[in-house]
Amino acid sequence: MHDQMIRLREHPELIASACTWFHEKWWIPESAYRESMEEMTAQKAVPQWYLAMDGNAIIGGLGVIENDFHDRKNLAPNVCAVYVEETYRKQGIAGELLRLVAEDMHRYGIDTLYLVTDHTSFYERYGWRFYCMAQGDGEEMPTRLYIHQYESVNN
Repeated sequence: MHDQMIRLREHPELIASACTWFHEKWWIPESAYRESMEEMTAQKAVPQWYLAMDGNAIIGGLGVIENDFHDRKNLAPNVCAVYVEETYRKQGIAGELLRLVAEDMHRYGIDTLYLVTDHTSFYERYGWRFYCMAQGDGEEMPTRLYIHQYESVNN
């Protein structure tokens, strides 16, 4: 099982490893991840990056950025680059990361998050719902855009 969920802003020593890991999953240049990760601060909500760790190994992660390369610029911020290593799937890791992000963004006063995906049922398990179609930059076909509204479990 995994050890911990971490806020990358609290572990800047992992930024280089995180850039490489996300690049290997999504083929976005490492420099783009580094630029975003270096903008993280405790005072600013966006961007932020999160990792799931098993010992020293990154086994999952995601980020929060203003826009995940789509035409609906008004729908922000966006959860992006959600990925869990195949051997660690179906253990609730993505759900834990998504919950952590929603709680963190709520602390910043952001209760609505967006996410673009090709998945049709995965995110619904974690309180997301289909919102609209969005045109991805350089994509032929529109993609699904989901919305998440923060709700405290104590309400």
